[in-house]
Amino acid sequence: MEITAPTFDWSTIGSLLIVSLTGIIILVVSLLTQSVRLLSWIAHAGIFGSFLYTISLWGVDKKGFGGMVILDDFSLVLFVIILFSASMTLFLSKDFLQNYKLIRGEYLALICFATFGMMVMVSGGDLMMIFLGIETLSIALYILAGTRRTDPYSLEAAFKYFLVGAFASGFLLFGMAYMYGATGSTNLDRILSFLSTGAGESNTYMLIGIAFLIIGLGFKVALVPFHMWTPDVYEGAPTPIAAFMSTGVKAAGFAVMLRVILYSTGSYFADWQSVMWVLAVVTMTVGNVIALAQENVKRMLAYSSIAHAGYMLVGFAAGTDEAFSSVIYYLASYTFMNIGAFGVVSYFESSAKNKSAEDSGEANLFKIKGFSGLGFKRPVIAAGMAVFMFSLAGIPPTAGFFAKFYVFRAAVDAGLTGLAVLGALNAVISVYFYLRVVLYMYMYDAETDFSEFSFRGSDSTALILSVIGIFILGLFPSLFLGLASVSLF
Repeated sequence: MEITAPTFDWSTIGSLLIVSLTGIIILVVSLLTQSVRLLSWIAHAGIFGSFLYTISLWGVDKKGFGGMVILDDFSLVLFVIILFSASMTLFLSKDFLQNYKLIRGEYLALICFATFGMMVMVSGGDLMMIFLGIETLSIALYILAGTRRTDPYSLEAAFKYFLVGAFASGFLLFGMAYMYGATGSTNLDRILSFLSTGAGESNTYMLIGIAFLIIGLGFKVALVPFHMWTPDVYEGAPTPIAAFMSTGVKAAGFAVMLRVILYSTGSYFADWQSVMWVLAVVTMTVGNVIALAQENVKRMLAYSSIAHAGYMLVGFAAGTDEAFSSVIYYLASYTFMNIGAFGVVSYFESSAKNKSAEDSGEANLFKIKGFSGLGFKRPVIAAGMAVFMFSLAGIPPTAGFFAKFYVFRAAVDAGLTGLAVLGALNAVISVYFYLRVVLYMYMYDAETDFSEFSFRGSDSTALILSVIGIFILGLFPSLFLGLASVSLF
């Protein structure tokens, strides 16, 4: 009997290979030099090369490696969002690495490997491939969160993230095992085919599997009540890594939820829409209410991240194509505005005179009061921060306003008017703590010495690109919404 060797279409993983090879090249070059400038340029070149290759594949719809990898427009749109998040993180990291004198090659390589893990997640056509991507991402982030080994806050962040991540991985693996037991396969297409025949109707194993998947992914995207790790980890991790975790990881996690829970489980998702309704309300309410009491900007942004995850869940509860495309638009908008907000905090951190370990957590420069007078001392940076706060609050004509508008409109069209009203009320609550930062920048005298704060090229590039992205998505939302609609499977 003649055995046919499997065929491998390497073009389906071209974008992933470029990113992973970039990380390997950085490790090799770092053996010869620890120049931040050179290593950063290599990392940027790899990310940009992967971006160009991704753009060239638009319109391609094929599967590779026996259906393990899906290359479609949905994957490509998420690739672009993830690659932008990684690129902005690299810009924010340059001065951070120089000021803290950290091992640069490993840090930059781990960002590339984490990006590779996210891309594997969103393009996975098999549950095992998705799990492989999640673990690759998680291991890299565990190390990155604890990069400052002499800082107790950073070590605490890494340890907490590792423990919670282990639990999340366990839930995910249990969920995948139950889905395999229910359908006899881990391939998403085969799972969908099995369920579409009606053979898996009212299958208890399938329902349990979806429940475990929601719990595991809920940890990754910081849904309530799986959010406990978020404020401590965001506060203790290096600020560029906190920005990376709050944008790229969230985009990859929600992409997996769209791909697996919506695409492969078919009618089973209807059994969980009421659960999504409750999770959305609880998540955005808890995130916004606790954010009101925060004096530390990083912790405020952490709870803000939780609240925005709740807004995105409104689209899941609606369950329509319009809602799903609005979630993708929300992910893109949120990436721009949250990278920018954390970028300003990173600018503060890199510019501070005293960079001792004690300054990493509750230092004045991370308190909201530390922004007092910034509008008069550093007007350009203050203007950028104001744009990010306005967008996060959902004030027009920023991208944040239209992101919330389209998600809530999709909920109303789906008959979930009550959920949309609760979402709008939460958005009103959030205005207080976002505009509070703007108030301190322009209405109070400076409490921080801004004389040493310089406008550096690397940080400023990330902030400028983020501002441009916010206004492009805000002024021309239909352009990206059209791409998001086309990309849906």
